[in-house]
Amino acid sequence: MKKTQYDNEYILCAAIHWNDGIKRIHQPVNIETGIVFCGRRHHNILNSIYQLIDRQMTGKETQGFITNLDRFVDREEAGLIAFRAKQTTVTTKTLYSEDLY
Repeated sequence: MKKTQYDNEYILCAAIHWNDGIKRIHQPVNIETGIVFCGRRHHNILNSIYQLIDRQMTGKETQGFITNLDRFVDREEAGLIAFRAKQTTVTTKTLYSEDLY
């Protein structure tokens, strides 16, 4: 198999991308608009967001993960990355933080 820039990629932490259409600085390299929140588990992130803005998310969010290459990836791509990086022993269609730690 040919090596790619992603061969050394692995999952760092759970993340939620909330795409409100606003451009912001200091977001993962593949995020043009919105904001990415990170944490141990997705429910921890959702609770923090709720505490900060005092309301539930509006459906514009995507649950995923941040990689060591500063990319936000959805649960599906994260499953492939985690398996390739030997962070999981089986491939999964949908990665959950509980699968990692």
